[in-house]
Amino acid sequence: MKKVLVLCTGNSCRSQIAEGYLKYFAKDKATIYSAGVETHGVNPKAVAIMKEDGIDISNHTSNNIEEYKNIDFDFVITVCDNAKERCPFFSGKAVKFHYNFPDPAKATGTEEETLEQFRKVRQMIKDYCNKFVDTNL
Repeated sequence: MKKVLVLCTGNSCRSQIAEGYLKYFAKDKATIYSAGVETHGVNPKAVAIMKEDGIDISNHTSNNIEEYKNIDFDFVITVCDNAKERCPFFSGKAVKFHYNFPDPAKATGTEEETLEQFRKVRQMIKDYCNKFVDTNL
């Protein structure tokens, strides 16, 4: 079984959303992990907008990349430029992918405007994850 790591700055929003969709699309083709170069806790708005799309990430935890240093990943996906720049070296065969998704946690405005930004990023990540699984798994 393939092992996929999604890496972001704080393992709070984008990597959590990607973990949820990769698990959904990959089913039993891969084991999916997510981590951050820091840990900021899972963003409640990420949980809420994923629930809107029928995916429950409420039990996800915010993990630090150091927790997974002994896992031989097949794929490492960085979902923000900061994580790409700070991504530790992975020995072995890990193939790296990168896409700099906007950070929905930085959205401003009313509650509805902020949630709309989360939904836009969610759709971008959903499309990316679906294509990733189709192409690589």
